[in-house]
Order: sequence, then C-alpha cells, then structure tokens
Amino acid sequence: MKAERNFLVLWTLAVVAATAAFVLHLGLRVRSVELGYELGRSHAHVQRLREVRHVLEVELGSQKTPERVDFVARTLLGMSEPSPDRVRSAGARPHVEEPEVSLKPADAATSEAPAPADGDALEEVPE
Repeated sequence: MKAERNFLVLWTLAVVAATAAFVLHLGLRVRSVELGYELGRSHAHVQRLREVRHVLEVELGSQKTPERVDFVARTLLGMSEPSPDRVRSAGARPHVEEPEVSLKPADAATSEAPAPADGDALEEVPE
C-alpha cells in the first residue's frame, strides 16, 4: 500500500510539474509574441519619423533659398530695397596690402633664384 501511495504522490508531482512547465511555456510564448508586435510597431514608428525628417529637410532647403527669403521679406515683412538717400557710408574702405609673391621654391628658401632672361618676363596671374 505504501508503494501505491508513493507512486500516486510521484505521479501527481510529475503531472503538476509538467502542467507548470506547460503554463510557463505558454506565458513566455505569449510575452514573446507581444514583444514581437511591439517591435514591429516601433520599427513602423521609426520609419514614419525618418520620412517626416526627410520631408522637413527638403522643406528647410526650399525655405533657405534666396528667392524664398526675398519673397518673405517683401510680402510678409514689408521690406524693400533702400533708396539711395537712406544709404550711409560707413567710412573709408580699409587698405589691404597685397601679399608678396615669392618666386623661390619652398625647399630652396636660402638659395638665390636665377634672374629671368630679358625675353622671359614673369607675369602674375590674378586669382
């Protein structure tokens, strides 16, 4: 009788353990599916945000054009070109010295460069 009782206790424990493992497995599976759906929604949201960002970057580029700035200044802000009598001089233009043009190569700064022959006139090319 004791053997039957031990068998019945062990059998009950095995059934309870199997049922608990199955319920745990179902709970984890349900959570995994929920996380999968949440991940999909997050990916879709990120994609929508990227599209909105792209549209806003294109709109920003169109707003920065000189034509758009001129249009807004003239229509919305009521601005116009100043008349000549409204323009004031800020003073004389500052004198900017031209940098000296060196005909010597950079690695031979200490040696003398040969003088050009009479027919070999050097011309400076404006930048």
